[in-house]
Parts: sequence; C-alpha cells; structure tokens
Amino acid sequence: MMTPNTTPLIVAENIQKFFPLPEGSGTFTVLQDVNLSIYPGEVVALLGRSGSGKSTLLRILAGLIPASAGRVLSSGKAIEGANPDVAMVFQSFALLPWATVQENVELGLKARGVPRAERTARALKAIDMVGLDGFESAYPKELSGGMQQRVGFARAFVMQPNVLFMDEPFSALDVLTAENLRGEIGMLWEQGNFPAKSVLIVTHNIEEAVLLADRVIVLGANPGHVRGEVVIDLPRPRERNAARFKTLVDYIYTVMTNPTAEVASPTSGVDAEKAHRFPPLPHVRAGGISGLLEMVVERGGKEDIPQLAHSLNLGADDLLPIIDAATLLGFAKVEAGDIIVTDVGHAFANADILSSKEIFRQQALLNAPLVKTIHQTLQEKESHEMRADFFLDILDEYYPDDEANRQFETAVDWGRYAELYEYDAAERWLSLSVVEKASN
Repeated sequence: MMTPNTTPLIVAENIQKFFPLPEGSGTFTVLQDVNLSIYPGEVVALLGRSGSGKSTLLRILAGLIPASAGRVLSSGKAIEGANPDVAMVFQSFALLPWATVQENVELGLKARGVPRAERTARALKAIDMVGLDGFESAYPKELSGGMQQRVGFARAFVMQPNVLFMDEPFSALDVLTAENLRGEIGMLWEQGNFPAKSVLIVTHNIEEAVLLADRVIVLGANPGHVRGEVVIDLPRPRERNAARFKTLVDYIYTVMTNPTAEVASPTSGVDAEKAHRFPPLPHVRAGGISGLLEMVVERGGKEDIPQLAHSLNLGADDLLPIIDAATLLGFAKVEAGDIIVTDVGHAFANADILSSKEIFRQQALLNAPLVKTIHQTLQEKESHEMRADFFLDILDEYYPDDEANRQFETAVDWGRYAELYEYDAAERWLSLSVVEKASN
C-alpha cells in the first residue's frame, strides 16, 4: 500500500476527452477534469456505470488514445504515444489464432527486440505463473475461455510493467471460471509474486472491486468524472462474509445508485446543463422493470441490493440500470444499499396486464421527459404522426449518434408498452396509439 511520501507511478492531470457531434452541432464530452494518481504497491479499481468513460480513461493512461486536454505523466514524464511503463489485459482475449501460447506470450518482448533466449525464459516463467505449463505449443482454439485469458495475463506479466492495466478481465468468462481466476490473481498479489509494481483494474463488479483493490475510485457519468474514492481498509486475503466487507459493498452500491451522493471527497463543477432537458433513460425494457419489482415484492418489498445482485448473478452494469429505471419511474427508491418498492411500485407489480400498462403510462408521462415529449408532439400534430428523424435530430444535440439512437429506442419501447404511441420501424414513423387517438 502507498505511503504519503511515495512518488506516484502514473499521474493523470485534468484529463478531458470529447468527440464532435454530427454536423458541427457541438461536442460530446466523455471525460471532464479527471485527476488521479497510481502509487507503487497498490491495486486501484476504477468503478463506474456505463457512460462514465472508465475504459476510455484506461486507454488514455495507456497512451492508446490521446486526451483532448490535460496530460498523463508516467515515471514523471509526459507520455507521447504508447505508455512503455504499462501492460494491458483486455476483456476480449485478443490472441493471435495462428500463434501458439508461447508465441502469443512472447509478442511484446519480440516487438521490443528482446533476444530469443531471454524471450523464451521469461515467457516460460510467465506461462508457469498462470498455470499453463504444458500448453506452450497449444493454439488458442484448443483452449477454453479461461485458459485463453490466462494467456492474456501471461502476455502482460512477461513485460514486467510498472503498472498492470486490466480492462474488465473476467467479464467475458463464466461465473466459476471468473471466480477461480480472480482468486488466483489475488493470491499472486498477496504472496508478493506479482510481476508489476501496481495494478489498475476497470470493473463494473462492486464485489470484485472490494475483493481486489486497496482504493476504489468511483466515476460519475455524463460526462465521466471522479466523484471520489473509497479506501478498502481490509486485511488480505479478503473474506466476503466479513461484516466490514459487506458494509463496504453496501456503501458503494448506495453511492452508485445515487449519482448525487458524496463519495469521500467528490469533485464538483460537472456541467450537465445540456442533459437536464432529456435526462438519460436507462436502457431496460418494461418487462425487466416489472420482473424486478415482482421479485422484490415477493421478498417483502425491500431487498439488499448486493444480495439481490448475487442471487440473480448480475453485475452492476446489468442490475443497476433496472433499479435506475424503477426509481426514475417512481416504482422504487434506494436507501442504505436497499431497494424499497414504493406504493405505486407495489400497485404496478401486483396489477393485471391492462392495469399495469395504465400505471406505467402515468409514471412514464410524469417522470420520463423524452417519452412525454414524443407523446405531446404526436398529440399536437393534426395527423398524429411524425418521422423518427425529428426526435433523433433533437437528441443529437445532447448525445452522440449511437447514444441518441439508444435513447430513442428505449423511449419507443416504453411508449409502446404504455400504449402511448406506435412505431413503424421499416418506415421510421411514429404515430399515436389507437387508444390515444380515440381519446383525442
């Protein structure tokens, strides 16, 4: 763990990243004024929701993409191009299918001009470290997903970097394989055999962050910014059943489900003015919201979110958007790491199909500005019809193309479920529903 007087290995100073919006209508900011440091002897987790820019930040720190403003210092020097002090383990295994395990592991060393004998010795040591001794001559197609990711770790280990970067390295694996590999990586670190001075891991899995990290840096979204950090004051090896472990997991779930909550020392001044007109809709279907509420109601109307995530085998990026949607629509609220179903949420969960649609309709019009805008526009048009491009052009002022389309698709799904409007995907036309036309 770092000491106050230790010189940091990597420093990010006022990092910003933005992309131009279509037709010169402005820019979309992915990261804003991000400052962080990585010190020797620590594992740091970057934890954030979708849209917080955590993978983008990792790539900027690695020198794979440039920042739009600010700078990255590595070993005290501003980086230009790829950062020589880091090695990366990706979510996708990114192995060369025509190369053997050993050849894949040696790639980085070969690119740096390391002599063959030294390459071989270092590669074999790294392969043994990840438990693949005996598979040196195997090809990726002969390996399971977990074994392929072990090759990815060996390929990074062999570089002996100052800082090992890991971008959601376990998320593409099945649950048991991920747990096994996560435990082995943690054990290597705890035993002092880790071939890097520090680790920076991007994750959306809160328990994973508490299990592996010394510090958890919580990122906010739209744009991505550092909200603050949580120091994981637990001895190693970590015990999931320890009261303090559960307390930390509960606390992080609470701040992750409440974007305005303080996280130790949150940064301020994030300009979200443009997002206020159409706050982002969580990309979940009405059926998912209903299913979650029904499950929580069956359990008494209140459920510990980490326990719910564990029982459903869902990570934060899967579960939290559903909770976000339920809270946005007024069906639930989050307090102290628990999801609590509201009265209207109970009514929605227990209603028959027609009644549930009516309740959803009322809550969507009340709490989802994009749904309300589409509905009002169609009501005001004499034909009660409008091209999809009209709404997408509006959304393009607030979101990049992909996200504008996703926001529109979610609003269409919610509006269809509520029988507010209909959508012809082939012709890209929206129109008031038959029910709504009859009431006009």
